[in-house]
Amino acid sequence: MLRYVLRRLVLLIPVLIGLSLLTFAIARMLPGDPVQLAAGPQASKQEIELLRTELGLDRSMPVQYWRYVTGLVQGNWGESILTRRPVLDDLRVYLPATLELVFAAMFLAIVVGIPLGLAAAVYRDRWPDYVLRVLSLGSISMPRFFLGLLLQLGFAMSLGWLPLAGRYPLTEDPPTPLTGFLIVDALVTGNWPAATLAARHLVLPAFAMSLSPMATLIRMMRASVLEVLQQDYVLTERALGLSQRLILFKYVLKNAMTASLTVIGLYFGWLLGGTVLVETIFDWPGIGLYATKAIVTQDFQPVMGVTLVIGIVFLLVNIVIDLLYGVLNPRVRYQ
Repeated sequence: MLRYVLRRLVLLIPVLIGLSLLTFAIARMLPGDPVQLAAGPQASKQEIELLRTELGLDRSMPVQYWRYVTGLVQGNWGESILTRRPVLDDLRVYLPATLELVFAAMFLAIVVGIPLGLAAAVYRDRWPDYVLRVLSLGSISMPRFFLGLLLQLGFAMSLGWLPLAGRYPLTEDPPTPLTGFLIVDALVTGNWPAATLAARHLVLPAFAMSLSPMATLIRMMRASVLEVLQQDYVLTERALGLSQRLILFKYVLKNAMTASLTVIGLYFGWLLGGTVLVETIFDWPGIGLYATKAIVTQDFQPVMGVTLVIGIVFLLVNIVIDLLYGVLNPRVRYQ
């Protein structure tokens, strides 16, 4: 198992190099001159060139890339041209908010989607199956920004059950920062009212993001379970008189989870890079909103930092998925 893990970690090195090259190239291809924008409309040509020299943007592309990579290794992810704040400090502030939102959305998708997919397969071609297929198709088709607006109108403005937007009330003191995850920090410090407030703010954006992966998991789980139910070993277990519940939860579910793990890993990366609309609608202070503001102002250092951190987190999540493959199917460890 250790050899399997080390092999996966070694494969990360060329991927990270390619990711750094890609982010560097994309940032340099952005239209406009960010240095001129940062210097202001009243800056002279000489002041603009001085600022360009100060930022190291007057050097050749290979030199700029080498400085960029060595800075990444040393913990220097550059500075925002407009705010002059270190990008890494900004990411430490905004990344936990996005991760909290994505983890909550994926948690909802997994705990609801997998059991419903199993139920749809068990009740194949009966009314529960038809209802779940219609609901999953509708959930995939509905845009997240439109769903978010509907949730705000219904549960926040009309019923008043949940907050309209934001991550935490501005009039309240947040829990003591330990991990950056408000709910976790509140629970660790025993601040139950703060945990309740943070959870209430998290419900609507997490639900808006969870519907699409939830629907995909339902459809994927249904197809996988139906395929496993046709295997010879399942037919043999039925012939031996084993109960349907034992067959489903001990043998079928474990073998049907392999395809769903792939969907979970892919959707985690998709949600991580696609939080912009949901964070904008719910005014959620995450890296999606941070990257959007940087793109509008042509501030390429934050854009590079956000792209790189999303890629790294996505790679780490897929390593976890690979390890879970090895747990569910021991033969994978030796491939």
